[in-house]
Amino acid sequence: MKFAVLVFPGSNCDIDCYKAVEDTVGQSVDYVFHTATDLSQYDAILVPGGFSYGDYLRCGAIAQFAPVMTEVRKAAEAGKFILGICNGFQILTESGLLPGALIRNNSLKFRCHQVDLVVENATTGFTNAYKKGDVIDIPIAHGEGSYFVDDETLATLKANNQIVFRYAGENPNGSVDGIAGVCNEAGNVVGMMPHPERAIKDILGSADGVKMFTSVLNAWRERNGAASIR
Repeated sequence: MKFAVLVFPGSNCDIDCYKAVEDTVGQSVDYVFHTATDLSQYDAILVPGGFSYGDYLRCGAIAQFAPVMTEVRKAAEAGKFILGICNGFQILTESGLLPGALIRNNSLKFRCHQVDLVVENATTGFTNAYKKGDVIDIPIAHGEGSYFVDDETLATLKANNQIVFRYAGENPNGSVDGIAGVCNEAGNVVGMMPHPERAIKDILGSADGVKMFTSVLNAWRERNGAASIR
């Protein structure tokens, strides 16, 4: 399996994602810059956190026009696995690959600490190694992480089982319905504000993010008729 970690001007979690792939599943991984025009060789695409293009206009709003995003859209349509984390989630919503928008935290403060998440959908390409209802410990680090959708879209997300994670206990940013992550209808594109790539070893505070990476390897292996790992 081959992973791409996208790199935009201002990305700062790209190295974390790269190392997470190496340390959790040991698969091939490349940095791919925002100017790339071909992602055909990759099976999974990680859109990391950071401040793409400085977030000078709106988080993710400029990155959506980068050449590589045309290829990300093609990859999504082809059923390849795509994970957007924090700023990557913002980019995916701005690009129309996921519903909703990320707005300022209701506290108007940057929040950076561990949170508990409830796994609401354990059938996506990035969550199949969890069980529905699992509570996992994953850190957040964002100032514009409040997930917003209108009532009609929220009803659609619930009906289609597109809510992947909710915050357990405190809602740290005022997200609608406590939503911390969502997926597209097919389940191959997932976006989340918390950082699973920062939760892959106990020494980091939690290893609960490991299954995000083993999940996608399982999904790829099952798709290609190979044995999965649990």
